[in-house]
Amino acid sequence: QVQLVESGGGLVQPGGSLQLSCVASGSVFGGNTMGWYRQASGKEREFVAHVTNNGRTTYGSSVRGRFTISTDYVKNTVTLQMNSAKVEDAAVYYCTFRGSPDYWGQGTQVNVSS
Repeated sequence: QVQLVESGGGLVQPGGSLQLSCVASGSVFGGNTMGWYRQASGKEREFVAHVTNNGRTTYGSSVRGRFTISTDYVKNTVTLQMNSAKVEDAAVYYCTFRGSPDYWGQGTQVNVSS
């Protein structure tokens, strides 16, 4: 059993930056791949980024070059640094802990507007 607690969502202007964090607790010994998905209003959930327990990162095409994912293995925390925000980045962002089954956070709202 894994619990995920997210923070950092809020309002950001186009071109601005925002940082999301997710802390995992429970059965997290040894680490796992962690990542982020997002779901905009009326749309399906979209892959944003993953980082493996050995540090390899993968990004969705819509955020590559603008967002950076990182993890703190000691704190069991994954962070998403969002730069050069676009209006289309507005969504609920969900943290995920890859396993059997996968675990999900409650989601944190990101709004992008001027």
